[in-house]
Amino acid sequence: MADGEWLAADADTFGVALVVPRQGPAGIFGPACELCARLAADEVNAAGGLLGRELRLVTVDGGAPPRQVAAEVAALVDAGIVRAVTGWHISPVRRALAPRLAGRVPYVYTALYEGGETTPGVYLTSETPEGQLRPAMRLLAAEHRVRRWYVVGNDYVWPRRTARAAHVYARESGGRICGATYLPLGTDDFTAALRRVERHDADAVLMLLVGSDAVRFNRAWAAAGLDRRALRLSTLMDENMLLASGPDATRGLTATAGFFGSLATADTLDFHGRYAARFGHGAPAPSTLGESCYEGVLLLAALVAAAGSWRVPAIERAAERVSYEGARGLLRLSGRHVRQRIYLAEADGLDFRVTADLDAWSTRQA
Repeated sequence: MADGEWLAADADTFGVALVVPRQGPAGIFGPACELCARLAADEVNAAGGLLGRELRLVTVDGGAPPRQVAAEVAALVDAGIVRAVTGWHISPVRRALAPRLAGRVPYVYTALYEGGETTPGVYLTSETPEGQLRPAMRLLAAEHRVRRWYVVGNDYVWPRRTARAAHVYARESGGRICGATYLPLGTDDFTAALRRVERHDADAVLMLLVGSDAVRFNRAWAAAGLDRRALRLSTLMDENMLLASGPDATRGLTATAGFFGSLATADTLDFHGRYAARFGHGAPAPSTLGESCYEGVLLLAALVAAAGSWRVPAIERAAERVSYEGARGLLRLSGRHVRQRIYLAEADGLDFRVTADLDAWSTRQA
């Protein structure tokens, strides 16, 4: 049950299912995701709510088995308790949810993913390999002479499809993927994977690991001394994962994303200030993953406001003219995806130092 019990439908509230992980490897993201979504809900309500009603988040554990998550959310929709869905969760959950929700209620998916989602009523705020991974691999090839890549990922659709795209991106820069290892979610022992990286003499590892799996891999990598031999590039790495990895395990680690906490833009600084004022300085870092849930609520509110309805057909007609303003400035939808700037950052102990605006870098190379 959501938050342990069903909540009665209320004519004065607009229920939104917030699907975020509370268990499993992605559970490390859950607290920041929930807090960021709550901040956005507070701001939407302060501005008048949705369709004149108070936005009420109903949290569902997105770390549970995908079919279980989909059944729970569908039951909330059937009961009229929620009229929309948002949140960060891995692709198997999205793939289970999207068909159950198609055309019924709007669904704003906030996680980076493998691309290709076209289900009516599904809107996506985060990165795909073409815009995120491709320029990052090109930059590392140009500036660090990375030619031989090895993939270490979890064994499901996002890592495998992303790796398939990475083969193309590596060839574009005169390199290649020289090997790959896919591991179950919740893996503890990376010994065999590390030996394969060494055996293939890779210049860099493309990490496609989720949450605590990536944390354990970082520690094993450093313990094996590989941080002095090869780089790591991750498309799913945040400040909370750096903290869990420890400062001795982040040397030579780079990440690419549309948001980093260390970005010193006016919008980012303002977001951090509001987050700290609401939850205190001891709250989990509002990382790229948490911030995505903030944006998910804002985009959902913008879609409903533009359509004047929560019904999917009305939202579909209005979607292409929708924009919203959040921690990354003013963003717009195009083809149900948010278009955004992407950055590359290097781990500096327990924080990230942004080293490149990949959009600007790619423009200079053109």
